[in-house]
Amino acid sequence: MATPYPVQNPLSRFNRLYAQAEKLDRAVLPDPNAMSLATVGMSGNPSVRIVLMKEVDERGFVFYTNLDGRKGRELRTHPVAAINFHWAPLEVQVLAEGQVEVVSDEEADEYFATRPRESQIGAWASIQSQAIEHANDLADRVAEFEAKFEGKPVPRPPFWSGFRLRPERIEFWKARPGRLHERHLYTRSGESWTMETLYP
Repeated sequence: MATPYPVQNPLSRFNRLYAQAEKLDRAVLPDPNAMSLATVGMSGNPSVRIVLMKEVDERGFVFYTNLDGRKGRELRTHPVAAINFHWAPLEVQVLAEGQVEVVSDEEADEYFATRPRESQIGAWASIQSQAIEHANDLADRVAEFEAKFEGKPVPRPPFWSGFRLRPERIEFWKARPGRLHERHLYTRSGESWTMETLYP
């Protein structure tokens, strides 16, 4: 039975768990912001990969990519996605599903400016998801853009930006003995959330 759950919204709950994950030794959990991202492929089949969350707030979860790569094209064609964080040392998973939207140019510019210069150059050099025809093509393109931007800041490529997943469902999964796992599902209802406990 779904009931209003005003004490905490799921994004606040996520932030508390994420703070715990970030405190873990990197030898135990190298990338606490790593998440599986599932999209709808161009043919309607599912597609999944690991990406890094770069921001989370009340609006949702943000990650960045080449807009012309496979996931960028899939997200712009079918603007829905699902993500999953698995923090094994905490025996916790968090799943979220919802609509996606491209972040503002200002947000993308601000984040791009924080990336290491080699990553900025790499964003220009990579024709993401396309086949490399000759062994030196990528190295040649890196050299080309290093020369182009030598001695000056690297601007954000127009084909590179971020997506924000605005969650409509968020599930918290906690391992329990006997595989009687704890599952709390939050579902957005307008500006509020309802929460229900699911059978494992």
